[in-house]
Amino acid sequence: MLPQSGAVAPPLPQTATRPVAAPRPAAALRAGLFPWVPVCLSAGIGLWFLHPTLFGAAHWTVMACLLALLLTIARHAPLWADRGRIGWPQADAVHLAALALSFVIAGTGLVAFRAAHVAAPVLEWRYYGPVEGRVIQIDRSGRDRMRLTLDGVVLHDLSPDRTPARVRLSLMGDDALPPLGQRVMLTGHLGPPPAPSSPGSFDFRMFAWFDGLGAVGYSRTPIMAVAPPQGGVWWAHRARMSISAAIQDRIGGQAGAVASALMTGDRSGIAEETNEVMRASNLYHIISISGLHMGMLAAFVYGAVRMVLVGVQGVGIGLARPMHKWAAGIALAAAAAYLWLSGGGVATERSFIMVAVMLGAIIADRRAISLRTVALAATIVLIYSPEAVVSAGFQMSFAATVALILVYGPWARVSPRLPWWLRPVAMLIVSSLIAAVATSPIAAAHFNRMAQYGLLANLLAVPVMGTLVMPAGVIGALLALVGLEAPALWVMGIGTEWMLWVARFVADLGGAVTGVAKPPAAVVPLMGFGAVLGILCWRPAARRGVLTQAGFVLAMTLLIAAAALWMNARRPLLLIAPEGEAVGLMTPEGRAISKPSGGAFVVSTWLQEDGDMADQETAAARPAWTGDRRDRQATLSGGWQVWHLTGKGSGARAAAACRPDRIVVATEPVDVDGKPRCLLLDPKRLRSSGAVAIRMTADGPQVTTGQPIRLSR
Repeated sequence: MLPQSGAVAPPLPQTATRPVAAPRPAAALRAGLFPWVPVCLSAGIGLWFLHPTLFGAAHWTVMACLLALLLTIARHAPLWADRGRIGWPQADAVHLAALALSFVIAGTGLVAFRAAHVAAPVLEWRYYGPVEGRVIQIDRSGRDRMRLTLDGVVLHDLSPDRTPARVRLSLMGDDALPPLGQRVMLTGHLGPPPAPSSPGSFDFRMFAWFDGLGAVGYSRTPIMAVAPPQGGVWWAHRARMSISAAIQDRIGGQAGAVASALMTGDRSGIAEETNEVMRASNLYHIISISGLHMGMLAAFVYGAVRMVLVGVQGVGIGLARPMHKWAAGIALAAAAAYLWLSGGGVATERSFIMVAVMLGAIIADRRAISLRTVALAATIVLIYSPEAVVSAGFQMSFAATVALILVYGPWARVSPRLPWWLRPVAMLIVSSLIAAVATSPIAAAHFNRMAQYGLLANLLAVPVMGTLVMPAGVIGALLALVGLEAPALWVMGIGTEWMLWVARFVADLGGAVTGVAKPPAAVVPLMGFGAVLGILCWRPAARRGVLTQAGFVLAMTLLIAAAALWMNARRPLLLIAPEGEAVGLMTPEGRAISKPSGGAFVVSTWLQEDGDMADQETAAARPAWTGDRRDRQATLSGGWQVWHLTGKGSGARAAAACRPDRIVVATEPVDVDGKPRCLLLDPKRLRSSGAVAIRMTADGPQVTTGQPIRLSR
């Protein structure tokens, strides 16, 4: 019955209503704008690597003026909007664009400063004679030879300002290795860091520049001690190597070598055969200390300490709260100790920074697992080591971390619905799959191979590493203080034996490894920036704006362009080694090599970048080349021929063979009168061009040379 006119309606009864929870924003939305900082820094660093050069006063002046101008625009954009000169949306866009460009310029400045800071002399010729220096690193080469890295180098009849700061020598003998910090002398063959095997290949010279490595070579003579080992920090390094030797002796075999690598970072005991099966099974990341190891150790220490502290509280002993901060602090100290014990390599330092930022977030009452913490870790790494942005380790570790953070929210919503006993298994499968999906394209682009059963190998090996190997290592390190580490090392040995068995089992499966052709240089940057833009610009439908939609469309465009470039890439028809020691011709059966021996490293790089799993001898047996072993000829399209002349007298034979419509490659200098009638490539010409790639067109050979490094002291 309706109330009469003028009457007040009785109040409706109050019912308890449950507030509707707002939908949780996506990880990218919660992170705000800070994740764009490392993205912009990386863009600036990448621009420097397009044309690497040491900056002069003019460069720094221009950069300083641009930076000052952009920061001034960023500061005044809100003032212009406040005075009505431009609208607030335009002011925000100008402000953010100016800040972004400022970080891009800062990234270029960071890597340019780093390149100048590490500048050191580089040997520019072949040297044979006495080499004296202090041993700062002992490792194993890809050919299974022990190597010494020396600093404080002295070379005979070479002034200090022209002597490399560091040199690296492979040892041909089996003599006892000197301790770290000892000054030694030996007779060595040295040369400059090698040029790329082909245009666009990995440039070891750039890596060597940032590592201060000015010469590489080998020695066949015994090592003589010049002075006793130095003390100070070298005592600590020798203690680390002693721990490594003790682990290898206690566990034994390759299992001990792997356990030593996991705990101390010393991989000198791991044979190349073991490295190969680990690569074929996609478990090689296990023997290189990275975020996985540092994260497992920190997680174990954090969980164990927190359980102990909570237990102490439970029995009535009063302790300051909160316990999780105490546990995070102790885990941070353990991670720092692990950093020292592992020798502090670049990858380990990067991993420590990431773990330290996450533990620091726990102590500061911030989210430990978020894009913001990853962005902070990436920013610190880029400031400390800007050249890392072009390395596979940096790209893969942060790709895996970001991918796992993105699935953390959905997993947290789904996992409570699973039975408790199924959650760890499901979490392992999901995390391994997501990490593999995120890192596989990067690994394929850098290493030109795909481990087909890598997911299976990681599912079988990583749980054992997390539950046996790393906890046993931590416990063993503590028990070693009282001489009771043997049981823990026994458990650790069981775990590493299992991982090696898994690696061999997976590597022996049919089709375990598939070759992947090297993509064009633009593919990795397009993939990386496309993926980052897609993540940071994604928004729920209700929050999408014009800029975020445009950014997301641009991200998809970049990813599609990367895929199209990679799928349509064509390898060069002809490849010529930097010193003319090998020539490779692409045929329907694969690349045919002119000689079954010589230039082994260069040829293996060519075949790997072709996605070809054959060895040099197999590739040399492919039909294409004719002639004797010193004078090899092959026919190209358009009536052209390629001649590869080697051995004594090859220069004279090349001069006689130099005719029109011929490409002549010789391993000796060639003297010709005037301009050569052929396309002539001898040591003198290759010295300035580096490796050469040739494609045949309607107008004749199209030549691409290896870009010479532009850095000089």
